[in-house]
Amino acid sequence: MDIDYIKEFVVTAETMNFLEASESLFISQSSLSKHIKTLEKELGVPLFERTTRKVSLSDYGVTFLEYAKQIANLQYQYTTALINKTENIKHTLTIGSIPIMTPYKITDALIKFKLENKNFSINLIENESSNLKELLRENKCELAFIREENDDDNEFAKIPYTSDKLCAILPSYHPLAHESEIKLDQLKDEDFLLLQPQSILYNLSINACKRAGFTPKITFTAKNAENIIDLIGKGMGVSILTKKPIQYMANSRVSIVDITPKISTPIKIYYKKEKSLSLAAKHFINCIQLPD
Repeated sequence: MDIDYIKEFVVTAETMNFLEASESLFISQSSLSKHIKTLEKELGVPLFERTTRKVSLSDYGVTFLEYAKQIANLQYQYTTALINKTENIKHTLTIGSIPIMTPYKITDALIKFKLENKNFSINLIENESSNLKELLRENKCELAFIREENDDDNEFAKIPYTSDKLCAILPSYHPLAHESEIKLDQLKDEDFLLLQPQSILYNLSINACKRAGFTPKITFTAKNAENIIDLIGKGMGVSILTKKPIQYMANSRVSIVDITPKISTPIKIYYKKEKSLSLAAKHFINCIQLPD
């Protein structure tokens, strides 16, 4: 039984999406489907229930997943042990990342990888998503944690990492401040404070408002979200920001309110399609993809 096929099963089971899983595994969707079918044939049971609309684990798949995760973890452990035995070989990995790393556990991922791999060093470059793409093009970094603006960008290969969602930031005394969720058009008459125009979040916010049927009245833009939150707390308007970072920054003078319908903003690991990944990059991705 091919251990790589078992790992592919784990990734597919976690994403429940053959396309996403194939992208994160660097293989085609058709190859992934063949590998899963081979695994099912060897086991003699169907691991997935497939319909035209969705994929779900079968009862056999649920049972097998627990053991498959153990096998995938063991593979990473013995690969790491063997690499660490090569004392005279050092590997450097240059990774780009959006500046806000802690809320998305990017720093945790870097620390975990470094602690487990003594022969690897990491060169970290922090920048905005648009600039990180340029660094990838110029081969100045090999991997980059980037906030995806739209999924129509096919220039780079992408591996799903985590996601966030947009939320409304209101003064704590605002009439809508204690709602569990609101529609964006309920804010159409408000003054908006947004991140700077060249940022992805600015574009996401503007487009979200337009889809809700209005163009926001922007009275202030800033590079720093903390400044926006401070101004909102002092009654200068409202904002649309990503929820996870704002939960770290918010204070008692502002309220975080969910937006409906939900507006997701994924964080993905980008790399150049035509370039073969180094051993360090491949091992880092294996570390990221380890099942919990």
